[in-house]
Amino acid sequence: MPTDELHTRRELGQREASPAVSIILPTCNRKRWLELAVASVRAQSFTDWELIVADDGSDDETKTYLRSLQPEPNIRIQWLAHSGNPSWVRNAALQEARGRYVAFIDSDDVWSPRKLEAQLAALQSNPRCRWSYTACDRIDADGRLLAGALQPTTRPRSGSIFEALLAHEAWAAMPTVVAERALLAEVGGFDEGQLYGEFHDLCLRLALRSDVIALPDVLCSVRAHDEHYSADRVAALAAWMRLYEKFAVQAPTVRARASSARMRRRTALDLAARQGAEQDVRAVWRTLRRSKVLSWRFPQLWYRGALALLRPLVSGPHAPRSNGRE
Repeated sequence: MPTDELHTRRELGQREASPAVSIILPTCNRKRWLELAVASVRAQSFTDWELIVADDGSDDETKTYLRSLQPEPNIRIQWLAHSGNPSWVRNAALQEARGRYVAFIDSDDVWSPRKLEAQLAALQSNPRCRWSYTACDRIDADGRLLAGALQPTTRPRSGSIFEALLAHEAWAAMPTVVAERALLAEVGGFDEGQLYGEFHDLCLRLALRSDVIALPDVLCSVRAHDEHYSADRVAALAAWMRLYEKFAVQAPTVRARASSARMRRRTALDLAARQGAEQDVRAVWRTLRRSKVLSWRFPQLWYRGALALLRPLVSGPHAPRSNGRE
């Protein structure tokens, strides 16, 4: 769709059966932030969108608010039984999406008013790129900017970024991404077995299929608070270990597969250390045994693995727990 056509449709307020952009917003409660996220979608300068709110079994207060949105023709609510699996919820919404492009926003994020307009223009100007992301900033629970040391440090990169993503030299935050719906279908949507790091996993697979056009402008804010799904650090590390294990096989080059294996080794040892700090000897054994194929060709890593295993045995069952700093 040419850029001038997109602008014409926006300016005239015309709506076709299929909007230009489907916006996926999963939620489970968080009404105070959800209202702000929806308001930032409504404030977009580009108006040819549909918003699909996938409700993962919210409480009555949040459901009442969502029902108040239903009369709006470009907002649809998808009522789901609670799963606690963000990937499953987003995939359910993707099945309902009709737009050529899909954008993502979570219930605690906020967009700049020109976000969609800027990214769609960039995508139309770079037809080789089938997805886009932007810079973002981080805010606290009350919407205040976090200190500079807590802001993202990686700059957006355009082009082929698979290896940079894998090494965390590039990072696409979920609310910054706009992608062709067909591209999302090609990569299979979200991996529902990837319970943490699921969006990074998706971006890695997008990057294997297409170059990306990245915008340096800060066009959204990611909220940091105590209610994040990823607060369980043991489960999160186990999920990241799974991600790297997958790409140690699937990555297209020897270099990328080696990088995946290296990241998996490091994550496995971090996981074992945390399990040791929690005095879970069996979990440490399971992690180290599962890691031996990809990790133990490297003798220097035996030392850290041995420390992780010995720590709970030496400290005993009544020793103080770790403060989270390994």
